[in-house]
Amino acid sequence: MAQQSDDLLIEQSRGGDLAAFKRLVQRYEGKVAGVVRSMLGATPEAEDVGQEVFIRFYESLDKFRGESAVGTYLIRIAINLSLNEIKRRKRRFSFFAGEEEGFNKGETDNRKDMSEMIAYEFDRLDPDFRAVATLRLVEGYSTEETATMLAIPLGTVLSRLARAQKKLRIALEKHLK
Repeated sequence: MAQQSDDLLIEQSRGGDLAAFKRLVQRYEGKVAGVVRSMLGATPEAEDVGQEVFIRFYESLDKFRGESAVGTYLIRIAINLSLNEIKRRKRRFSFFAGEEEGFNKGETDNRKDMSEMIAYEFDRLDPDFRAVATLRLVEGYSTEETATMLAIPLGTVLSRLARAQKKLRIALEKHLK
């Protein structure tokens, strides 16, 4: 059987066909999970946010007009929910503001694995920069697709990406010295 189109699966899902919705979830769960993990790390909260993306999508099926692709719509939900979780984390842990987090001198002297350092510094990026960097550098979306998913101008994507890369480069240079 040929793969059913997203439009057909959405129409069937709107009509109460849970199997059709399940096919949509299976089709996009990998992309959504990748974006959420890039934003939040491999945490229980990331799993919760990933599930919440599809709950929100199901609840908004009647409002989905198809002006963007289903994948684009889901990634936008994933980014927004991830940004909300980042804000929640900041509020939750704001009382630690005076303490240094993460790598200390002893850890950097021991030369932590490079991917660990990159992940650590990536997590420290401003959420707006992290969203752009996730979509462009980790997920491989084009600049235009990133702008569409985040509903921001193309120039904003380019400037945020440049700033994110600069911040990562400076931070990683400090770790490597």
